[in-house]
Amino acid sequence: MARVHPAFVLHHHRKPRPHFDLRLEEDGVLRSWAVPRGLPDSPGDNRLAIAVPDHHLDHLTYEDADKSIADIGTWEEHDRTDRRMLFTLHGRTGRRRYALIRTGEGWLLHLTKEQPPGCGSRGSRGRAPQRVAHVERLGPGVATESHGEPGGDDLSDFD
Repeated sequence: MARVHPAFVLHHHRKPRPHFDLRLEEDGVLRSWAVPRGLPDSPGDNRLAIAVPDHHLDHLTYEDADKSIADIGTWEEHDRTDRRMLFTLHGRTGRRRYALIRTGEGWLLHLTKEQPPGCGSRGSRGRAPQRVAHVERLGPGVATESHGEPGGDDLSDFD
């Protein structure tokens, strides 16, 4: 049987301050990082990533007037240490490999030079939001489009 990869979502927030949130499913929650300028477009373009509180899995498909889904899919971890996590996002616009690198108190999000074979173009990932009509979860449970505020949200500039 094929291994099922956990889900990810890239949310585009328009308020209180425009930014993106990268959320990776792990251990029954969505580990989350605010990425003020979106995902990097090239290996020389590192982006600040601010760790924010974990979110409930029902946040995977959550959208409202101020938050939309810029990309969604699954992710695959390749390597992890205390200072770095190497992973591939398998999103609507293709596959891209990134590294989250701990820098003292913060994080940097880096697009790796080595990309998966046949990776798609960046398209709109991390740039312009697109609506998701239906998302099928490939992990525990089934995600459906949410129509209400999920619980457990700490509302701040970067949530």
